[in-house]
Amino acid sequence: MITFFISFVALVLGYLLYGKFVSKVFAPDDRKTPAVVINDGIDYVPMPNWKIFMIQFLNIAGTGPIFGAIMGAKFGPAAYLWIILGCIFAGATHDFFSGMLSMRNNGADLPALIGKYLGKTPRNVMLVFCVVLLIMVGTVFVYSPAEILGHLSGGSLLWIIVIFAYYVVATMLPIDKIIGKIYPIFSFSLLFMAVALIVMLLIKMPVLPELWDGLGNMAKEQDPSFTDNIFPCLFITIACGAISGFHATQSPLMARCLKSEKMGRPIFYGSMITEGLVALVWATVAMWFFYDSPTPGYEQLAAAKGFHTSAPMVVTTVCQDWLGMLGGVLAILGVVAAPITSGDTAFRSARLIVASALKLNQKPKMNRLYVCLPIFVVSIALLTWQSSNPDGFNVIWQYFGWSNQTLSVFTLWAITVYLVRKNKPYVITLLPALFMTGVCSTYLFISKQAFGLQEDLAYYLGILTVIIAMVWFVVWIRKYGEKAREIGETSTD
Repeated sequence: MITFFISFVALVLGYLLYGKFVSKVFAPDDRKTPAVVINDGIDYVPMPNWKIFMIQFLNIAGTGPIFGAIMGAKFGPAAYLWIILGCIFAGATHDFFSGMLSMRNNGADLPALIGKYLGKTPRNVMLVFCVVLLIMVGTVFVYSPAEILGHLSGGSLLWIIVIFAYYVVATMLPIDKIIGKIYPIFSFSLLFMAVALIVMLLIKMPVLPELWDGLGNMAKEQDPSFTDNIFPCLFITIACGAISGFHATQSPLMARCLKSEKMGRPIFYGSMITEGLVALVWATVAMWFFYDSPTPGYEQLAAAKGFHTSAPMVVTTVCQDWLGMLGGVLAILGVVAAPITSGDTAFRSARLIVASALKLNQKPKMNRLYVCLPIFVVSIALLTWQSSNPDGFNVIWQYFGWSNQTLSVFTLWAITVYLVRKNKPYVITLLPALFMTGVCSTYLFISKQAFGLQEDLAYYLGILTVIIAMVWFVVWIRKYGEKAREIGETSTD
């Protein structure tokens, strides 16, 4: 597990060193935050820093760093490299700036920030894009826990109704009433699970694939039926443990609750690094599950139970086998409670984004209800289709994966424009923006759910898209510089 230890240390150092640098670039100060100035008792509510951290961590995590890391570990040690580099230089930076810019703009949501820095048309596109994405998140995070609970008792339909009823209440109530009280508990359970698994890994000390064994696609070597390529599929599969556009819809929720800008680094950057650590643990567990010698865990499971592996099954099997009854409880929290909590904050974000676009004050309860009802109706319709389609969950999840990372592309470009305007080192987000532009465009060209082009053609078109994006940026920055100099000369005269 040498790569695991190196990766763990790298993430911690990333927070201490690069996180400090990123915070210095933004330069938090002592100005009053939206939580203090607005404080409406509904969405703008000052809360203790430790509680905000736990809520932010659960908001952005859910099952993402678990399921994504498990599925991404199939590719082999390349997953470690993406978690380290993606989390430090892309994901945590993305989350930090989206949260801090929201604070600097009175708790503005993501479409409003994109509109301010990229223009009206991208804002309108992202307004629809964000709401659709958030509804998809809420929908898939109703179905998966309801199906698991339905197998235990009561049937899936009953649990779908129960979870939706909870969503309505949690979305409508002030943020400190339910979310502020129960989220820290579930956050603790996720962190405790990760720590317990680290202890078990240290006890077992399995021999796992290391970075120097090669960064090739191990899944293809072990299973010829596996057709996904490392690029771009790995970077879509492991999202929440590296970079995820969904986080930029969640950071404004906590930006409305922070009492000091100077807590931005531990809250926004720190929670993403913490999520990266969780993803790292589960990637290591999954490496054991897929590639341990002499007999991989998934072969043992298939022989014993006669069915194929899935991410929830890996979680349940490993937790019960390694941690006993406590592990079973933690597994249920991991695959049931965590997605439910991600779902309700997704719907809450959707409500706030729609309300902001309509300029509808959210303090009156009826105004919140007016916005929530259409959102839940669309979600129920999508859930009905998903339930009647045998492959419905996978289809929605694949579209969610691509749209989630595409959202991060727009967020990174908006942050880059902000840094240019403030005469700050914009390269720190320009490089991740170009890389994720290449990932998402290539996936769009190569995916069977989209264009389904030949691999070589898809890669060429992906490279061409990145070149176009870079040229477009260079042209814009030159025009911006000329305009800035003209304004400066005019003001001097």
